[in-house]
Amino acid sequence: MKHKLTRRELATSVLSTAAAQAMPQAPATADEELKAARDRLKAAGDTLAKQAVPMATEPAFQFRAS
Repeated sequence: MKHKLTRRELATSVLSTAAAQAMPQAPATADEELKAARDRLKAAGDTLAKQAVPMATEPAFQFRAS
């Protein structure tokens, strides 16, 4: 006898599996935590560096000396 999954049951199983796979393990030491933070920062910087921004693009704000 086959059991039909409801949409809610299917969503629950998919989300719980995805959440379990997405959660990284916590660093054991402060040095590992620092290295992980630096790695995340470098990855974010690399991603931003790949984006093409035209020179005509103006910043959302301006710094002015008073």
